[in-house]
Amino acid sequence: MSSCCVTKQKFPPNVLFTQMANGTEVTEFLLLGFSEVQELQLVHATLFLLIYLVALTGNLLIVTVTTLDRHLHTPRFFFLRHLSVLDLCLISVTVPKSFFNSVTNNSISFQGCVLQVFFFVSAVVSEVALLTVMSYDCYAAICHPLRYEVIMNRGVCGKMAAASWLSGGLSGLMHMATTFSEPFSGPNVIHQFFCDVPQLLKLSGPQGNISEYSLIVLSASSFAICFAYITVSYIRIFSAVLKMPSAEGRSKAFSICLPHLIVMTFFISTGVSEYLIPSSNCPTGLDLLLSVFYSMVPPALNPVIYSLRNQAVKAALRRMLCLE
Repeated sequence: MSSCCVTKQKFPPNVLFTQMANGTEVTEFLLLGFSEVQELQLVHATLFLLIYLVALTGNLLIVTVTTLDRHLHTPRFFFLRHLSVLDLCLISVTVPKSFFNSVTNNSISFQGCVLQVFFFVSAVVSEVALLTVMSYDCYAAICHPLRYEVIMNRGVCGKMAAASWLSGGLSGLMHMATTFSEPFSGPNVIHQFFCDVPQLLKLSGPQGNISEYSLIVLSASSFAICFAYITVSYIRIFSAVLKMPSAEGRSKAFSICLPHLIVMTFFISTGVSEYLIPSSNCPTGLDLLLSVFYSMVPPALNPVIYSLRNQAVKAALRRMLCLE
């Protein structure tokens, strides 16, 4: 674990600050990894690279298969394709920079930090919105199978996907604007492996944080509404599944919906915990582990949980590889 007091003096002030007429303005931030020991930094970089390659391969495979195979041009795989693109965006915003920092230096420019906040928040909010849409799709497929094609027609699916992306983009812009609404003129050490909003708020004055804290509460409330909607949807889904006369049908329905519920709960709970539960100025290993869970684990696991276990996807892969 990094030493908070010692690390702040590793870089000379003139590297990270620019003297202004009215004080000192931060031009770069110092990102702290999981350890200051060079060997452990290399282990951290290797693990992050492996996770990134797994996520990159799995999600690109899903995007390719669901795009090229006409048998997978259904609402479910349409949303899964968008989820894979979002997962690629989510993990690509943080991991490559963290990897290079581990093998070179730990600094990130002010502009780079601003962009990282925007794209990270946009991807997270869009993914939560899309997971909510996918729960509705699952509900319509199981509870209203005869009307499913009417309910989830192409136009509706397109509007739902667009709304998910738009909500994420708007949230990213608002969080970016409020987080950086006041100049950073104090400490410049971020105790995280990427520019995360909670850690940035610790570096700005309390008066400049009020709007961002309010926005975080608003976002958390929106996430709670999404979670409540998904929970109600799954209660109805499981009620309908338990009434199915076929054991095979019940098993198939549970295999489709349970992974979705588990990943969604895991993703939202870890993210909300990181943003709402106050942490110390020197975060513990648990704090950093939580950030890894909501920023890296879902993008790596989603392709396996949602798609690569699916028989239709396996058949499509065999067709693409000319194995059948």
